[in-house]
Amino acid sequence: TYDRTKPRNAVPDTLDAEIIKDGHRFFEDGEKMQLSYAVRNTLRTIGTRASSHIVKKFGMRNALQPDHLTVKLTGSCGQSLGAFSVRGLKLEVQGDANDYVGKGLSGGTITVRPLMSSPLKAEENTIIGNTVLYGATDGFLFASGRAGERFAVRNSGASVVVEGCGSNGCEYMTGGVAVILGRTGANFGAGMTGGMAYVYDPEGVAEDFMNLESILTCAVEHPHWEMQLKGLIARHLEETGSRIAERILSNWDRERLNFLQVCPKEMVDRLPYPLSDEVAKVPAE
Repeated sequence: TYDRTKPRNAVPDTLDAEIIKDGHRFFEDGEKMQLSYAVRNTLRTIGTRASSHIVKKFGMRNALQPDHLTVKLTGSCGQSLGAFSVRGLKLEVQGDANDYVGKGLSGGTITVRPLMSSPLKAEENTIIGNTVLYGATDGFLFASGRAGERFAVRNSGASVVVEGCGSNGCEYMTGGVAVILGRTGANFGAGMTGGMAYVYDPEGVAEDFMNLESILTCAVEHPHWEMQLKGLIARHLEETGSRIAERILSNWDRERLNFLQVCPKEMVDRLPYPLSDEVAKVPAE
């Protein structure tokens, strides 16, 4: 039987307790601040409680700069890094992060890049875990490395750049923009009904890993979509120092031809700009 008189184990405070204490000038007076911490993978939901305080003080639709409070993290972050983070909070990670990065992201910015001392090729190694950006509605995520499975599942508005992902990427996605600068796993785009994705596909094999039941693909032809893609890759380079982003941008006229644009079929006739003349002739199902 369960002994209800037995003392309960104390639950340690999250890192956010320190962030709120150390960043009191930001939370009280709106002063722009930058904080730095070493982290380990037992520290979960970093940024979530801080975001709650931001909403209480400045509101959900605030006028803060995206990096008004920048929190630099070095090491391995635990699950749910930046969950429900809002505008005004930027999390910069040197290291890696576990599952659920940016879960419910609501306007915040998250960047993840390898440690400067890492000998690994970022684009060939996983840097963030599974189920990234689950249910995200706004904000940005830039990760210099691969994401795990179910990347951007049910993303509804966030913009993200990663350098590869596992199976079921962009599953049930309803909004936002996803750029994948590397190979995807199987069943990419299953049930995708909104948003836009771009897959870097120099080998011409990306469609073999896609679920084409609800999506269609084409080359990036219209200037609007090219500008959207190039702009996110440029921001990815700025935020993470990504080598693959740098290589693509330095040879843009050639490399842009290696991208496959992925759009839900039911969105084709609702887009503000056409994908291409060829796609415009294909009736939506």
